[in-house]
Amino acid sequence: MVDTFRAPAQDDPFTEYRRLLFATAYRMLGTVADAEDVLQDAWLKWAGVDRGTVVHPKSYLVRTVTNLSLNRLTSARATRESYVGPWLPEPLLTAPDVAEEAETADSVSLAMLVVLESLSPIERAVFVLREVFGYSHAEIAEVLDRSEAAVRQTAHRAKAQVQARRPRYDTDDAERRQVTEKFLAACAGGDLNEVMALLAPDVTAWSDGGGKVTAARRPLYGPDHVARWLLGVLAKPGVRDQAVEFTKVNGQSGVLFGLADQPTAVLVLDLADGRIQGLRLQLNPDKLRAVAPPTGGASW
Repeated sequence: MVDTFRAPAQDDPFTEYRRLLFATAYRMLGTVADAEDVLQDAWLKWAGVDRGTVVHPKSYLVRTVTNLSLNRLTSARATRESYVGPWLPEPLLTAPDVAEEAETADSVSLAMLVVLESLSPIERAVFVLREVFGYSHAEIAEVLDRSEAAVRQTAHRAKAQVQARRPRYDTDDAERRQVTEKFLAACAGGDLNEVMALLAPDVTAWSDGGGKVTAARRPLYGPDHVARWLLGVLAKPGVRDQAVEFTKVNGQSGVLFGLADQPTAVLVLDLADGRIQGLRLQLNPDKLRAVAPPTGGASW
């Protein structure tokens, strides 16, 4: 997006902390577009502030981004209540060096972002600042303008909720890539039994079309339902003409699909005991605007 003010200089604190600010906003909001909008608004505030009054630029910027994200998240929750079909976060294609940051990679996974949706905006802010970026309760209290005691209570409640809802998936990326390749090959071959053999007995599939493209309106449960739905999708005209490319999606191995220089879908599989436990397919074109199309990927 284009800034209406001049871009910050390389030695400007906003540039220095931009990656942290985006990471905070994205984990708060679950969409790249909203996170970028928050950074735009934060930059406008930063550009207009008297720098001489800012003792700690990093703290000021994190506070600004967090509170802007809270405002946006509060309004977004109402919109998501009327969302058509399952809601999935907007995928973020991550570079290898970013994806390999073990201390934060799991917190940006699609599965974790879905869990964070169950928290209230304040709980989400406290959890992200505390558990992801390691801020102290006192620092978070200053950011959110709340008492330290209140922040401690919120942090405890949010952490307990996340632990209770957090899916227990295997995180070995090499195994995820291997199983994903087998899965795509089985789907391309159209063998129902072969596809089902890769799915866990309690597999769940979510597809987000947002009412813009065809997708399952409800989560699908069980190997038979999931496999038959997938093979039905692949049987549609033009689907097999799409390019397929392996890439990093939210810090994990995933698959990018595209047709005529346009991204059409992003797929991420979650594994448990070597089998596919969760399947998340982002199809909503509005959520693929920040995704570059496949480059040189093979077709089905």
